[in-house]
Amino acid sequence: MIELEGVPELIDPVMVAAFEGWNDAGDAASTAVAHLDREWKGEVFAALDAEDYYDFQVNRPTVWLDGGVRKVTWPTTRLSVIRVTGDKPRDLVLVRGIEPSMRWRSFCNEILGFAHELGVEMVVILGALLGDTPHTRPVPVSGVTSDADLARTMDLEETRYEGPTGIVGILQEACTHAGVPAVSLWAAVPHYVSQPPNPKATLALLNRLEDLIDLRIPLGELPEDARAWQVGVDQLAAEDSEVAEYVQTLEEARDTAELPEASGEAIAREFERYLRRRDGGPGAGPGQAGGHATDGGEGSSYLRDAPGSRSRPPKPQRPEPGSGKEPGGSGPADDEDGPEDSPGE
Repeated sequence: MIELEGVPELIDPVMVAAFEGWNDAGDAASTAVAHLDREWKGEVFAALDAEDYYDFQVNRPTVWLDGGVRKVTWPTTRLSVIRVTGDKPRDLVLVRGIEPSMRWRSFCNEILGFAHELGVEMVVILGALLGDTPHTRPVPVSGVTSDADLARTMDLEETRYEGPTGIVGILQEACTHAGVPAVSLWAAVPHYVSQPPNPKATLALLNRLEDLIDLRIPLGELPEDARAWQVGVDQLAAEDSEVAEYVQTLEEARDTAELPEASGEAIAREFERYLRRRDGGPGAGPGQAGGHATDGGEGSSYLRDAPGSRSRPPKPQRPEPGSGKEPGGSGPADDEDGPEDSPGE
């Protein structure tokens, strides 16, 4: 039984979910939800029972000291709520956790139970996969759904993926069967630099999310982190001629493939985003400009704060040209879910 005492009635709520593990290359998706939680001061109101869904030999609990008292943090999935103020206030329900080890159907049913009780209007699931994409180009983000009507009205791809899937694909299908509108946003992470963090992919997911839900998201230091990440990878790649040559090959392939898509519509979307950030769009609060959060963040806090963390750019892994597989790291191989296809799962 789900009890939500202490959670106020929500305004036009959208659920945004991400899970660490197979569907989270470069930790891009889970970091995006963590960013929302941190910038808007998320209020944790529920946590799933770790005993029901996790193998603790796979996802180990951690022991830590709190004022000299030893405590244990168990791997689980937590739900928090944030209220975004502005001309049109609305609420986001954030789901952030680890891909479960077992009982996926029960896991999804529990998440959907919360969505039903909270009156969630749409579920957006963030994911990241490894692909043949150069780090020097904009991160491809695919928006997919299993709902044909939703695909048509929101200009999304209707997923045609067949093959192994993760909790992102399972939760999306569970939403579809339950009659809950659901969308998955997938960022493609360069397979030759798959180590987390990848702030550039996280930034791309947040940009696509704000377009989808028509809500301006404070980006804080993410744009600066993304630039620093790319400069760092540029420098490391330049030190190895084979890597530099491989990146150039990916750049040429990407530019050739996208040449017909450099359309007025794409330019118009970017210009609209620029205008929203300059003038302040939905979700913009006092002291917000240019997509950077003020010291206090924005939105109202009505339960308790949640922590966040940041780290620096990684060193790229050496590629295996022509392999079609990631040379290591998290996330599915790009031959299963390519960024140019409809990942969907």
